[in-house]
Amino acid sequence: MAPQVDVDLIARAEAWLADDPDPVSRAELRAVLDGLPGTAAELSDRFSGPLTFGTAGLRGRLRAGPNGMNLAVVTRAAAGLIGWLAAQGGEGPLVIGYDARHGSRQFAERTAEVATGAGREALLLPGPLPTPVLAYAVRALGAVAGVMVTASHNPPQDNGYKVYLGTGLGGPAGAGAQIVPPADAGIEAAIRAVASADAVPLGGPGTVLGDEILQGYVRSAAAVLSEDGPRDLAIAYTPMHGVGASTTTAAFAAAGFPPPAVVAEQAEPDPEFPTVAFPNPEEPGAMDLLLALAADTGADLAVANDPDADRCAVAIPAGDGWRPLRGDELGVLLADHLIRRGVPGLYATTIVSSSLLGRLCAARGVPYAETLTGFKWIVRAAEDLAFGYEEALGYCVAPALVRDKDGVTAALTVAELAAGLKAEGRTLANRLDELAAEFGLHATDQLSVRVDDLAEIGLAMSRARSNPPVTLLGAPVTEVADLLPENDVLTFRTATARVVIRPSGTEPKLKAYLEVVVEGDPATGRTRAASDLKGLRTEIAATLGV
Repeated sequence: MAPQVDVDLIARAEAWLADDPDPVSRAELRAVLDGLPGTAAELSDRFSGPLTFGTAGLRGRLRAGPNGMNLAVVTRAAAGLIGWLAAQGGEGPLVIGYDARHGSRQFAERTAEVATGAGREALLLPGPLPTPVLAYAVRALGAVAGVMVTASHNPPQDNGYKVYLGTGLGGPAGAGAQIVPPADAGIEAAIRAVASADAVPLGGPGTVLGDEILQGYVRSAAAVLSEDGPRDLAIAYTPMHGVGASTTTAAFAAAGFPPPAVVAEQAEPDPEFPTVAFPNPEEPGAMDLLLALAADTGADLAVANDPDADRCAVAIPAGDGWRPLRGDELGVLLADHLIRRGVPGLYATTIVSSSLLGRLCAARGVPYAETLTGFKWIVRAAEDLAFGYEEALGYCVAPALVRDKDGVTAALTVAELAAGLKAEGRTLANRLDELAAEFGLHATDQLSVRVDDLAEIGLAMSRARSNPPVTLLGAPVTEVADLLPENDVLTFRTATARVVIRPSGTEPKLKAYLEVVVEGDPATGRTRAASDLKGLRTEIAATLGV
């Protein structure tokens, strides 16, 4: 039997079609309508609701209709944002950046036209550039806000729209940072109030900035490092088909490092990401070409950025091969390095990251804080933030420069650390062992469960709340912490283990963040830690019923 076609749905689709300013997406939607009733499910999905404007802005599939990223949605989003900025009394230009994904430049240029059409100055970055450059530009140019068109490390069929607030609206700790509530709800309400995309007034193209803004970022990034430190380091690098290569290699040169060897197959921006199944350095296999290059060139360090270069992944030599560092390992290495350099201020991470940073800061007499998950919270932990990181490969080593995660300055800082250790005849692995000997081996892992029905996440969380474990790895659970109703986060602790469970904020996933602490010799401790993490994963999966 053919699917039933909702007459009201067809009417809404026809109304959207009449208002869509893009002939390409109009033709796409017309093809779906012409394919009815066979395309009824597809049409229903495209109109199942508008993309939600959350604290990460918009993100979704590139397709026609309100539940997709397209010119009509971006036009409405830009109009809503600019109207909200005006209602807040925000003054100054809007600065706009974009990556090399499908549609990114078109969406950025449309945002500029909407801004100028509303009488606000629009400044566009001079080409596809990393997200940290946009975050830098918001502060450097005294902008009222910034828009970055990117879907970061999402699949090729996606795009997104991130918003940063300037000095006047972000507050001292949030100037140049991603939005947080209630700004997200206010902007979303303003977007919903835009009755017609086609009726939004459009102005001129705005001003395309010169290379001075990028050069300023590169100089400032290089200046994050100590001027007189060692620079003898062989680096293998990949931008993973994204926009990081020219900026990151220029920053390495400005900081005095030899040119890195770059993965040729991934060096140029390519919105199809042809050599990786998923353009995220955390994904299995994503760094294979980089690790092969590192081995072939005899590199000391392997570094990867994600496609918009706000994240940084690192791998180190290990026996006959290479070992990618977990985000927690690199985060603590960077924090330890900055503390030993005497960088003052507060050091922060999230409730799902390793507890090692807290122990390190306590031992060194350094201020420390934990925040909710997300860089929007990390960078607001304190106005005098010195460093912040999240386990998902995000690091902020220079908050005065970029009030967000920055894969370029993180790459420079870990290179500085590795070069300094190399000059002493030591390695990053040696430093990790020294920290483990002092504080215990803090080993982390993650249980990630993707669901088809979001209701499954709520059911799993309910099971964990109603029947929490009494023991983990044979030890009594000494603490059960539940952050409801403010946040859907559940934590279990024993004397040597911790589990934090939460729904993902960006994907249909339930995540459990696992940590075990093993005292004694780090070399033998790793075997035990791996076994403990495996057992912990099994126990938590049973608790969740997944």
